[in-house]
Amino acid sequence: MTDPRIGLLLHQLHQAFDRRSWHGPNLLGSLRGVSLEMAGWRPQPARHNIGELVVHAAYWKYRVVRLIATEPPRAFSLPGSDFFERPSWPTAEGWRADLALLRDWHGRLAEVVGALPPARLSETAGEFTCAELITGAAAHDIYHAGQIRLIRRMFEDR
Repeated sequence: MTDPRIGLLLHQLHQAFDRRSWHGPNLLGSLRGVSLEMAGWRPQPARHNIGELVVHAAYWKYRVVRLIATEPPRAFSLPGSDFFERPSWPTAEGWRADLALLRDWHGRLAEVVGALPPARLSETAGEFTCAELITGAAAHDIYHAGQIRLIRRMFEDR
């Protein structure tokens, strides 16, 4: 049986990513219906596009996995860190690959959290406890879901 604390953390992760929630769109919900043009559109020249936010969210799931996993992955699949420049005119194949990357890292994070011994929740991993990193990953998804919704509205109103 799953420890209730681990179960709650998994629930928060999934709710922020792809399950129904009271707060509005989760991360995948905010991406539903995003066109290629919308994925590459920038609200301002120096601002991130939706495609970059997708890969950024995947990267930070990787970072949490790296911090809390007993056998952390060696590297993220793209060179660089934090924000990864994505094309202003993505291809359908590239956009699908970026969305798959996001789904893959969410699944890997959920797998690591599900296997985490409850005693490790209060253990420090970097500057924060494992529990704080996991709840932070959920909050990060919700934050970027809202940001994506705002970019979509700006795109539609342009």
